[in-house]
Amino acid sequence: MAFPLSPLETYQSKLDQQEVIFDESQQLALLALERIYQQLHEAKSTSMTMSENIKGVYMWGDVGRGKTFLIDLFFSCLPESVGLRLHFHHFMARLHQELNLSFGQVNPLKGIAKKLASECRVLCFDEFFVSDIGDAMLLGGLTEALFEEGVVLVATSNIAIKDLFQNQLQKQRFEVPIALLQTNLEGIHLNGQADHRLRHIGSTDIYFVSDEQEMQVLFGQIATGEVSSLALQVCRRAIKTKAVAQNIAWFDFYALCDGPRSALDYIELAKRFAIIMVTGIPELSSEPFEHIKARGTEDGAIGSGQTGERAVSLGINDDAVRRFISLVDECYDHKVLLLLSADVPLEQLYLNGTLLFEFRRTFSRLIEMKSSYYQRLRLRQ
Repeated sequence: MAFPLSPLETYQSKLDQQEVIFDESQQLALLALERIYQQLHEAKSTSMTMSENIKGVYMWGDVGRGKTFLIDLFFSCLPESVGLRLHFHHFMARLHQELNLSFGQVNPLKGIAKKLASECRVLCFDEFFVSDIGDAMLLGGLTEALFEEGVVLVATSNIAIKDLFQNQLQKQRFEVPIALLQTNLEGIHLNGQADHRLRHIGSTDIYFVSDEQEMQVLFGQIATGEVSSLALQVCRRAIKTKAVAQNIAWFDFYALCDGPRSALDYIELAKRFAIIMVTGIPELSSEPFEHIKARGTEDGAIGSGQTGERAVSLGINDDAVRRFISLVDECYDHKVLLLLSADVPLEQLYLNGTLLFEFRRTFSRLIEMKSSYYQRLRLRQ
């Protein structure tokens, strides 16, 4: 099993070819990734389990600081079958599928961890973020089982380890999982001031303000093959289209982001189309509101907190906003070009709601999608 160039060697090569610019704030993370690479390399020629005693890395910081770039660079340096790289949403979808298949087992998380350990020695998570209390509790048990199996975890996130799960009720439930992550991962804050996505601002508009006619003309210029307005079957459910061709699908915002949709729908669409067009996007801001849980009906639920505890709920648009965030994430990961038309400029699209933290990444990614650099990435696939 031959090891390719190391992370530091690969980074230097990209510097020499002017593919990236030097960022001092990334160097500590690069050194940590280089450490893991060298430890894996040394373990190859010994009787030691390849990942034994190797501490993982957790890179966190604001959007555009190079976290995804660094984890992708590191993953590209790993020999085949050593690493597994997943967007965190995809991993959670896989985890739930595995749990369904493991129904009836005494400790299914240990079995899932063992299966993952047979596939890889290093598990790379991009965009580690948990907002659902059920997912948070599953992850606590799974990460413990993964570390027991000797799997090395390399992850990126917008928040520090100590702040994971902090939106959950009964936060004390997660003190042990957080301590476990802090023990097994080297936390590195990418605190540079430069947003590397902004340096790629290019010449192509992807965002239009309330101009349906312009979008119609654009669709006609882009579409290849036969054009229809038939609904698409995605994950065994129909999604209405305004128009669809071989390379592009055009949707109304509410058809795509309202109702029973999930990341799996957007993954399938991103695999099928090079371009996705969404029009009729309203201003998404909404005032968050609170509710008080009914006495007796939710007292026994995990994470329900004390009876009558006041909890902040979503604004009226936030379910659709969450799906829109997922759509942008999947299009970004698959290098799909998004063409959007809304009632307000992008800068005013979502200024109030409970998902402002998550939407910052979406805004940054949409800015990068405007660049010729991003659109060339699609051509390389």
